[in-house]
Amino acid sequence: MFQEKYDVIVVGGGHAGAEAAAAAANMGSSTLLVTMNLQSIGQMSCNPAMGGIAKGQIVREIDALGGYSGIVSDLSAIQFKMLNKSKGPAMWSPRTQNDRMRFAEEWRLALERTPNVDFYQDMVSSLIIEGNTVTGVKTSLGIPIYGKAVVLTNGTFLNGLIHIGERQLGGGRAGEKASTGITEQLVALGFESGRMKTGTPPRVDGRSLDYSVMIPQPGDALPEKFSYTNTTSLTTQRDCHMTHTSSLVHDLLREGFDRSPMFNGSIQSLGPRYCPSIEDKINRFADKDSHQLFVEPEGWDTVEVYVNGFSTSLPEDVQYKALRSVKGFENVKFFRPGYAIEYDYFPPTQLTHTLETKLIDGLFFAGQINGTTGYEEAASQGLMAGINAALKVQEKPPFTLQRDEAYIGVLIDDLITKGTDEPYRMFTSRAEYRTLLRQDNADFRLTPMGHAIGLASEERLKAMELKATASENLVSFFKETSVKPAEINDQLASVDSAPIAQSGKLFKVFSRPNVTMDHMLSVDSVGAYVRENNFSREVLEQAEIQIKYAGYIEKEKNNADKLQRLEHVKIPADFDYSLLKSLSYEAREKLQEIQPVSIAQASRISGVSPSDISVLLVFLGR
Repeated sequence: MFQEKYDVIVVGGGHAGAEAAAAAANMGSSTLLVTMNLQSIGQMSCNPAMGGIAKGQIVREIDALGGYSGIVSDLSAIQFKMLNKSKGPAMWSPRTQNDRMRFAEEWRLALERTPNVDFYQDMVSSLIIEGNTVTGVKTSLGIPIYGKAVVLTNGTFLNGLIHIGERQLGGGRAGEKASTGITEQLVALGFESGRMKTGTPPRVDGRSLDYSVMIPQPGDALPEKFSYTNTTSLTTQRDCHMTHTSSLVHDLLREGFDRSPMFNGSIQSLGPRYCPSIEDKINRFADKDSHQLFVEPEGWDTVEVYVNGFSTSLPEDVQYKALRSVKGFENVKFFRPGYAIEYDYFPPTQLTHTLETKLIDGLFFAGQINGTTGYEEAASQGLMAGINAALKVQEKPPFTLQRDEAYIGVLIDDLITKGTDEPYRMFTSRAEYRTLLRQDNADFRLTPMGHAIGLASEERLKAMELKATASENLVSFFKETSVKPAEINDQLASVDSAPIAQSGKLFKVFSRPNVTMDHMLSVDSVGAYVRENNFSREVLEQAEIQIKYAGYIEKEKNNADKLQRLEHVKIPADFDYSLLKSLSYEAREKLQEIQPVSIAQASRISGVSPSDISVLLVFLGR
């Protein structure tokens, strides 16, 4: 059936697998996507939304590099919100509510339109290994498929076990069977594995809800979009709604705790710290008698609703009884109950920065197999694994991102340097250079890189360059043009800012707190210049951020440059840390296990102290 030897074989068709296949194929590699069910490519297994705090920045970065997640999100969006607009631009995070069915459909169609992608439906039960190199996969039907590189993106399917109350069902997702064989083979080859847990709320019939007693949660009045391509912004949107649990709801849930797999010992593994189940929330925060629930439609036309904030693995009768006591849910009808799922993962310290395994040449891991949670985290890993698998096959240098270049760089560096024993989720607080890594400038940061490796198109690069030039011209105009007191003092007074006594540069006035682009546009010279050049909303926003946050951006750049010098102090491969007796025992152990490639990476390893770094620097002659 498979005459040729593929360049890249991608196992799994979720967010990581879809991005990996698209990236490898668009870079010219013959690619096979093998998945257990071709009808569930790009499936949103949990909430029907993309982006959010820090996650929205990741989607923008994927798009800037030439990935598909931003485009698919825009094409299937039913609502758009820019979160944290009341804070500084480093915190602004785009988020879409999506039509679940259309999201998966758009992913399937996007992949089918991508040259070099073949598809095959079957379960991969083992890898074909020769020496310490992967040469292909074998399916459950016993069919060998040969490839030069393999990307594993198994999600929650590796020995997946679903928990609903005291019942346990083998499966990787509701209605789909688990994947077996790969974990056992990898462990036999010397890999370390572990177990993690995640959960999902019940899905309910929107026709049975009383929205009149809930709080509407509309989208932005002027919705934006994720992709830097020519996708269109929404003109109509669907509202979400908010309601709350109560003391009665909590009491009803507690009645089922003795049958909860979280409390009766059935589940031993750790779940996402920042997305706890409802039973975990009322147990950990016993002093709170109410928690928010967000009622999210699953699409334009379907009546199915996702109850965000009510993730649970309690028995279905307990879920039902408690949810009926929530305001607006008195007559609720279930489509299906919530459940928890346990699955195998492999601690990501066993990978390099390219997401290639250290033990097996040509084998890459991406997504929840690495201990992460979230569509966006998975998609970004899939993109990077697909890129590097293609580059390896083409015998080209690997592609990695530094911590000051992208949230994706922070994510991967955290995973392979620090590891994780609980599902890893990205936050803005994890990025020390978040003023540089904003959602608005992802194309400036990454599109030239994506174009250089053959992924981002020429059209993307030209669009980015035009936007950059326009932004630079507008900033220069503010630096070079003066404003008279009569032209601006009324606007300054409206925001309680001191008037200017004499003419001064627009840049200096604009730098004041509370002075916005709208205030500046009321100045005749500014309005005329903007209209003459027909600047887009994105260009105006970019110029405003660059002017108002110039000092912060420059300071962060300087800090990044200083630390970047340590990235250039390389540590020889397979360095024997046991020779350095001046290192602490913990440092020797951690450094020997992780084998950092640079002093900078070594400094980020938990348990490696500044004095240990000094010892390394002395030994390396620095």
